[in-house]
Amino acid sequence: MKTEIKEIDGKLIAMLEGELDTAAALEAEKALEPLYNANGRDVVIECEKLDYIASSGLRILLGILKASKASGSHVTLRNMNDDIKSVFSMTGLINLFDVE
Repeated sequence: MKTEIKEIDGKLIAMLEGELDTAAALEAEKALEPLYNANGRDVVIECEKLDYIASSGLRILLGILKASKASGSHVTLRNMNDDIKSVFSMTGLINLFDVE
């Protein structure tokens, strides 16, 4: 699992690549920690290169959403492939996030 965070035009852009499974969750959560403290900046999670997400990955993204909303930020999931979008749809989480 590879993660990278950039700030572009006042937004935090997180690029996820690989498999966000249980084995990668702890490292990914540490890497994504700045998103928990967005402090009003909007967050975009770029999923174009995300191949797989497990429940531990969903938990991380849900935690980011909860923390971001508390500080007045919006979280957008961008460029999900059909498999990832299906997981979000089946769990109902797709209704909580802005999806592009």
